Amino acid sequence: MLECSDKENKNASPAHGDSKDMIKGFSKLDKMGKLDLIIDKYFAGDTSSKKNILDSWYSDEKVRKILDEFSENTVGEFHLPFGLAPNVLIDNTNYVIPMVTEESSVVAAASKAAKYWFTRGGFKTEVVSVNKVGQVHLIIDGNFDEFFSFFETCKKTILSNLKPITQNMEKRGGGISKMELRDCRGLEEGYVQVWMEFDTCDAMGANFINTVLEAVAKDIELLAAEYLPLHDIETVMSILSNYTPECLVRAWVECPVEDLAEKKLGMEPWEFVKKFQRAVRIAEVDVNRATTHNKGIMNGVDSVVMATGNDFRAVEAGAHTYAARSGQYKSLTTCSINNNKFRFEINIPLSVGTVGGLTALHPMAKFSLNLLQDPSAKQLMSIIAVTGLAQNFAAVKSLVTTGIQKGHMKMHLMNILNHLNATNTERDAAKQYFLEETISFNSVREFLETQRSYQ
Repeated sequence: MLECSDKENKNASPAHGDSKDMIKGFSKLDKMGKLDLIIDKYFAGDTSSKKNILDSWYSDEKVRKILDEFSENTVGEFHLPFGLAPNVLIDNTNYVIPMVTEESSVVAAASKAAKYWFTRGGFKTEVVSVNKVGQVHLIIDGNFDEFFSFFETCKKTILSNLKPITQNMEKRGGGISKMELRDCRGLEEGYVQVWMEFDTCDAMGANFINTVLEAVAKDIELLAAEYLPLHDIETVMSILSNYTPECLVRAWVECPVEDLAEKKLGMEPWEFVKKFQRAVRIAEVDVNRATTHNKGIMNGVDSVVMATGNDFRAVEAGAHTYAARSGQYKSLTTCSINNNKFRFEINIPLSVGTVGGLTALHPMAKFSLNLLQDPSAKQLMSIIAVTGLAQNFAAVKSLVTTGIQKGHMKMHLMNILNHLNATNTERDAAKQYFLEETISFNSVREFLETQRSYQ
C-alpha cells in the first residue's frame, strides 16, 4: 500500500536540477562539437554510437547544410521510408503518389485501394473553399461600444496600411478576404478578437498571415492611443489558427453496388456494402472507434503531407478539430447507398502549399511535387484527401472481410526478420512458410530457431 507523507524523504529527488549538471553553451558549438559532447556525456565516448549519427548525414554537403538549417542544434538526419503508390486516378488524371511513412502496410493499402478504384471510375474531388484563419487576441478595459465603433471607423486605414505586406500576395490573386471584430467577453473578461481570413494561393502562408496579424495589432494599439486614450488595450497574441474549416476539400468514390463484386471478396456485393456502411456508421457514433478510424485516414494524409514538405502537425490538429465540430468526435468519412449506388466520401480541412517553406529547399519534397506534376495548392489538397480516403477504404474493407491483421502482419514480417538478423535464405523460407501461418514475433523466432537447428 502506498502512503503519502509530508515528512522529508532524504532519498527524494531535489525540486530543481543541479546547475552543475547543465549543458552550457550547447547552441554555440558547431555540429561536430555538439555530437562529441553528447557522445562523451551520454554514451561514454562509444565510437559506434557516433558512427550511427555520422552515417545518417546526407552525402551532398550543400544539401546537408540546408537540412541542418531547417532546425536548431542538429547533429544528424532521421531517415524514414519514401514509398510510392501508383495508379491513383484522380479527376481523370493518373498519379503516382509519394508517401513518407514507417508504418507497415500503409503504402500497400493505398496502392491496393487505388488499383481497385482505377477500373471503377477512380476518385473525384472538389475543393470547397480555401480560406485560412488568423486572430489578434485583445483584452479591452474601457467602453466596448466605443471600441467597436473605433474599429469600424479605422478598418479601412488598417487595411490600407497593410498594403506593403499584402500587395505581392494580391498580385497572385490572394490576400485578406475578411476582417471583423468579434465580442468574446462571454469567454474571458474583456476579451475581443480581430478575426481575419486569408487566401494564400499556392503558399502555406503561415509567415504571411502572422506578419499581417502582428502589423494589425500594432496599428490598433497606435490608433487607439490617439483616438481612445481612456481605453487600456492589451494585445495578448497575434497568431494564425490551424483550425481551417473553410479550407476544405471533398473527395469520393462511387459506383453501382454490383460493380463491387470481386472473386476475393468472399461475399456478395450487397452484403459487403451493408457491412462496410455499418462499420463507417459505428465510427460516426462511437468515439473510440472514430479515433482509430481517423488515425487510419491520417496514415495516408500525413504521408503525403510529409513527402511534399508540408506541416503534418498543423494538418493533424485541424483535421481532428474538424472531426469534433459537432461536439462529438466523429468519422471524417461517410458512406451512403442511394438508388443502388455506393458512395464513400471524405470531407477534410487541408491547409497546404506548393511554394515556399521546405517545398523548394528539401530535395525529396521537390522531387515529390515534380512527381505529382507540379500541382497547385488546390490540386495538392485533392491528392492528399484522396490518399486519406483510399487508406480508409482499404482498412474498412479489410476489417469487414478478412480482418486487418492478415495483411498488416505480412508486411510486419520483414521488420521481425530484420530484428532477428535473418539471412536472405531464411527470409525467403519465412515468407513462404507464413503465407498461411499466423505471424507473431514468437512464431517467427521459433521458425528461425528450427531452421537454424538443421544447419
